[in-house]
Amino acid sequence: SRIECSWHLKKILHGYRHILKQRLHSCPDLVSFMVELKTVLEIALKNTRDLHIPRPPEYYSCLVRDLEILGWNKVAHVDTGLTTIKLKAEDSCGRQHLITLKLSAKYPAEPPECLVDFPVPFAVSWMPQNSLMDIYNQFLAALESLKEFWDAMDEIDGKTWVLEPENPTRSATARRIALGNNVSVNVEVDPRHPNMLPECYFLGADHVVNPLRIKLNSNMHLWEPETSLLQNLKDLLEIDFPSRAVLEKTDFAKDCGICYAYRLAGAAPDQVCDDPRCGQPFHHACLYEWLQGLPSSRQSFNVIFGECPYCNKVRKSNESE
Repeated sequence: SRIECSWHLKKILHGYRHILKQRLHSCPDLVSFMVELKTVLEIALKNTRDLHIPRPPEYYSCLVRDLEILGWNKVAHVDTGLTTIKLKAEDSCGRQHLITLKLSAKYPAEPPECLVDFPVPFAVSWMPQNSLMDIYNQFLAALESLKEFWDAMDEIDGKTWVLEPENPTRSATARRIALGNNVSVNVEVDPRHPNMLPECYFLGADHVVNPLRIKLNSNMHLWEPETSLLQNLKDLLEIDFPSRAVLEKTDFAKDCGICYAYRLAGAAPDQVCDDPRCGQPFHHACLYEWLQGLPSSRQSFNVIFGECPYCNKVRKSNESE
């Protein structure tokens, strides 16, 4: 025997076929199988996302009217059920942005759920008489409020070697910038105040990063909110960031000395041997595991001390950093 059903029911039961097959073989009669089928269906319906529920005609007429007023040239995508809409916009600097609207059956009495690639929450002000145009205008206003933040991040992405994230989204507020061989700085920019001094965390051997920390602390008073974030960082650290025009990313992206890979679960090496003659980079997870396996290593709370695999200099690693 086999089950024949509509495509809609088949879609709901997708993923439960092996269970139905078992029930079909084990049930003694048709009635008991129908009871089993009802149980499986109830479970499947609870777990089925985006189940298309027909909406009242007023929903569609109102939505189509709103889209026509907004203009179809601003629409990037509409799903077949007319429940999810993606709108596109360009900010004053020519950057392209998308907003995804998920509409409930009670639209426009209820506001759509809005998904954006922003570093700050996007809250929509909505009244039942509002339309998609109102959301779109609020979206444009939010884009302009984040203009200075994206300007600062674009300058960093365009003029320095960013080690992480590899492909930053518009919502990403952190950048790990290469300063030299096996030394980098992680900056966390406040999207609401992008021209203020960001949080800076240096990664590298102590003899390299300690002078940079001292310069940053002693020059903090020189920070100029009217000057770009990147120029301020150059002035405070008294350095020029490695140029994209002269150097390649491979000059800084050194593989881990233990696993011989650059990326491990998406992370780049962030630990460096402190010995100036060594300077070998490691992933934190690789180094911690290496030190744990050494008979000569000693542990104090969550910090483990052991020898560098390359130069035998004693170094430490935290269990979680």
